Amino acid sequence: MLDQIKIVLVGTTHSGNIGSVARAMKTMGLSQLCLVQPKAELDGHAYALSAGASELLSQAEHFDSLAQAVADCGLVVGTSARSRTLSWPMLEPRALGELAVKEAGSHPVALVFGRESNGLSNEELQLCNYHVCIPANPDYSSLNLAMAVQIIAYEVRVAALAQAVHADAVDAVSYPTASQMDNFYQHLEQTLDQTGFIIRQHPGLVMTKLKRLFNRARPEEAEYNILRGMLTSVQKRLAGNEPQK
Repeated sequence: MLDQIKIVLVGTTHSGNIGSVARAMKTMGLSQLCLVQPKAELDGHAYALSAGASELLSQAEHFDSLAQAVADCGLVVGTSARSRTLSWPMLEPRALGELAVKEAGSHPVALVFGRESNGLSNEELQLCNYHVCIPANPDYSSLNLAMAVQIIAYEVRVAALAQAVHADAVDAVSYPTASQMDNFYQHLEQTLDQTGFIIRQHPGLVMTKLKRLFNRARPEEAEYNILRGMLTSVQKRLAGNEPQK
């Protein structure tokens, strides 16, 4: 999904900043770099500061306008370092990372960064669905372009890793259905009745508390099968059909 997330730089004036952005992107697993009307050429300085991320520079796409760069994107978020006269939906960097990763599964996502001197224009910011502002020290909020990209890219990576862990957990663990658990509770009650642990006519709160216990534990399907096997083993022993050792 990280391949669906673009870093879009608008009107960048220093080639070294573009190279440093490429390095920041690659360390976080991002690879789609878009340049909108850059004021600097991708020279040796840019490649030197990319520090091993030169392929991002050579593969970077160039556009004449921000509108062209984000035309295929379903989510566009612009960075803004100052309040604007026109209020816009705002995201914190952490929320931006989560939203970007979530939507990257459906369509391309653009994270837009403006000029070093004055950021994005109001017209450019109005092309964005959301704005994001990095909550830096208000007494000294000076972040260079690569630093800003690094922070946002880090939040994207954290969100992607969290989603991957969650997806692996969902794929790896299978739980019994409600119907299966109901069958288990009937099996458990029947077995406890046979052992004399509970009285069939008056199970009281025992079964309720056992259900709460197993619901809280939430056994996985493999564990559920073990529990059913244990109950069956007890019933066989009670019936005089002890399994052979």
